[in-house]
Amino acid sequence: MTLPGPQDPDAPDGSGPEEPDPRAMRPLGPAAPASAVAAGLVLGWLVRPGSAALDRVPPLVPWASVLVLAVVAGILVLTAVATRRSLTDPARRLEPHRAVNRLVMARACAVGGALVAGGYAGYALSWVGLGTELADQRLARSAAAAVAAAAVVVAGLVLERACRVRSEDPDA
Repeated sequence: MTLPGPQDPDAPDGSGPEEPDPRAMRPLGPAAPASAVAAGLVLGWLVRPGSAALDRVPPLVPWASVLVLAVVAGILVLTAVATRRSLTDPARRLEPHRAVNRLVMARACAVGGALVAGGYAGYALSWVGLGTELADQRLARSAAAAVAAAAVVVAGLVLERACRVRSEDPDA
């Protein structure tokens, strides 16, 4: 159900174009994930020089990180499928607060995953061209983690789209 917007007195019939409901949530735009990726790239790239400045060994990305990110992406996709089924099937009614919780989780995963993807990608880029065995290993593992984190972003956006409720107004 949509609420009518303010009427435009200059319109011929007295009713102007309806403004969208300010309470309605819009899909997550590209600005937040892009900003998170940019911040992650910078922070991830600074890990190797920061470790060297502190006389520390740069961290090695474990395969468990890649696996955990892939599992999170899979869970988000399964949640998106279940959410869409619940919203389209009247027999499986999804309570409104659960739908909002899923929407918030989807947005948080999309932005958080973008930050993590940028961080791993920045760390991978900091190892490009060094040519040592450990550099190649760190590059490969952090690149794989960046891809898995990107899958979390995509899955979060899919879940966000799955939470959309069709308008009851056929004209909307």
